Amino acid sequence: MTNMISIARASDDCRYPAEHEVTAMAKRLVEYYPMLKDSSSNEWSRRNFIDSGVVKEQDRPIKILDAYPCFKEVDHVMDEMRRILQPTNPRYLSEVKDRWETFYSKVQFYGVMKKAMKPPKTLNGVEHAIAVYTALPTLFPCGTAPPKKLGPSSEAFFHILTPSEDPDAFLHRRTLSSPLMFISEDNCMLAIGTTPVTTFEKDLLHEGPPYLMAYYYALHLTYPKCIGTLLSVLQTVILGGAIHERDATPSYKKAIAEWQAFTE
Repeated sequence: MTNMISIARASDDCRYPAEHEVTAMAKRLVEYYPMLKDSSSNEWSRRNFIDSGVVKEQDRPIKILDAYPCFKEVDHVMDEMRRILQPTNPRYLSEVKDRWETFYSKVQFYGVMKKAMKPPKTLNGVEHAIAVYTALPTLFPCGTAPPKKLGPSSEAFFHILTPSEDPDAFLHRRTLSSPLMFISEDNCMLAIGTTPVTTFEKDLLHEGPPYLMAYYYALHLTYPKCIGTLLSVLQTVILGGAIHERDATPSYKKAIAEWQAFTE
């Protein structure tokens, strides 16, 4: 469209086209590129496919990523979350980022107060993020023990690879179909269930949880019970999402009340 206007200006003494001329250009674009006309229909079809009960949850990530490979890019999946939660708010993702940064800066002091973390004086950025993520399930507990093969509850959403640990072998052993961050010596990777999705720089590890939440929304996945309270708190505080009545458990109500009392 911009190129068409530039051509029109070049051919007519740099005059900007009139409104009816711009409308005519837009109509020609739709004629040449029909997918522009069907974008809203395609979005409806995508959500209908994802939300349908045809695909089992454990198979859903692979099926959806195969059908919509754009979801392998963090920017796309974040924008999908925006369309689901606040489609008319163009600043939504910036607001999510700001709320997460505020939460992240405060939760370290909350962890120290709760004696779940040590004061982060000698930790670098990555070490500090790991300390925060390890403490989060303790700070916002749900009362449901993690599966025995999983280990601590934090393993439901992040894992640190040892130098001798093969990432493919680790993913193959996973029993949860939930989104996961795992950290290697070189970078961070996002996976859904046993499927690797994308990588991002290790220095950006502290930005990871909003990405995980976006995948829960975009792929319509269920929270693991062992971190259900934590994710519900992030849903409320960071994403500004409403909590369904069945998810407003006593553990969630207690956790969110204690957090609000600390931050207010």
